[in-house]
Amino acid sequence: MSLLERLNQDMKQAMRNKDKQTLSVIRMVKASLQNESIKLGNDELSEEQELTVLTRELKQRKDSLHEFKEAGRDDLVENLNNEINVLQVYMPEQLSNEELETIVLQTIEEVNATSKQEMGKVMGALMPKVKGKADGTEVNKLVQKHLS
Repeated sequence: MSLLERLNQDMKQAMRNKDKQTLSVIRMVKASLQNESIKLGNDELSEEQELTVLTRELKQRKDSLHEFKEAGRDDLVENLNNEINVLQVYMPEQLSNEELETIVLQTIEEVNATSKQEMGKVMGALMPKVKGKADGTEVNKLVQKHLS
């Protein structure tokens, strides 16, 4: 089942359950997917493109969450946490720290990186492997740790 089909089914269920929060998030994601499709000029997005849109939506909410926490806006923090939980249902299963570390070490070895100056080369080879399965900032920290 494609992401769009799954979103449509979940949207109908949210309507039946009168779950306005979930319904709102699903509609936002569907709109983002549709906008991306129009931007790229495709009728349908590939799984990778859908994942890119989902990841972008999740990252935006996490960034906002951080800002709201710093500003002491607890009313908005709870709302964003709920939105993040809804979005994470559609994300692929995240890699464990051990799995991620293994992939980082393998990639460093593959590109023969030895210093932090080669971090861009490592990240360029690594990110497609872990796309949607690991947070970019965590990946970045691990790469820096192993290249120092």
